[in-house]
Amino acid sequence: MSSSSSSSSSSSLGPKALTSFHAILSHLTATFAAPLLPPSKPHSTALTSQIASLQVHPTLEAALHLLNADLPAAHFLVRHMQAKPAFEGMFLHGILHRIEGDYDNARMWYSDVAAGEGGEEDGCGGADGGGGGAGSLYGKVWEGGGKTFKDLGEGGSGGGEAGDFGAGGRREGELDAGQRFLNAVQAFKEGKGGRDEAEMGRLVGESRREIGAVVEWCVGRFGEGRWEDARSAWVKNSEEVQKMSDDMINGDKGFRKF
Repeated sequence: MSSSSSSSSSSSLGPKALTSFHAILSHLTATFAAPLLPPSKPHSTALTSQIASLQVHPTLEAALHLLNADLPAAHFLVRHMQAKPAFEGMFLHGILHRIEGDYDNARMWYSDVAAGEGGEEDGCGGADGGGGGAGSLYGKVWEGGGKTFKDLGEGGSGGGEAGDFGAGGRREGELDAGQRFLNAVQAFKEGKGGRDEAEMGRLVGESRREIGAVVEWCVGRFGEGRWEDARSAWVKNSEEVQKMSDDMINGDKGFRKF
């Protein structure tokens, strides 16, 4: 497994060092561990501009920024893709929250993607509709079915019987695999049962697999070419998401922190 603490000489690449999507993706996955816990800074600030200069589909650009541990750059993109039918952007938004340690919001985004896919026109400007279940993005990444925290009402925000569905809870097995993964990452971050190296390796591997599967899906839908006009990928916020955004700016939720 590659260490996320690689030397600065290996990550401070010149602006012309990497000029294709595949080259940057290969460099990131070969050099750094997949993101698991909140990063203090991007792996490479030079890569931030190189990634943006590719002008690939916004979902793929956001995924590269996540692999580079650049959460602000990724958030700038996914906040324009946070309502159906942009399920790819919504899923990446959930992954971003997972990485930054905001697990309740991650659970909600995962839930929205799992519940919303099926019968919609394709998200983010692609050509074909995404199906539900095994034919959906979420079903491809997290197979096996099960409930989401949103299915359980207040379960995702700590109300009701939330503890029963948490890591090690008596009803955790009812959740889908993606929700159980979020439980495991949260338990590891909070040090429940100690921070076992083997468990960290397993979770990092799952993080890499999850992001890799989303990237593979998005490449299949949108290609690796340039999207100089990416406006077709943007969607208008749903009323629920817009209210959440307004609360962060004007209400008592405060500004986002990275």
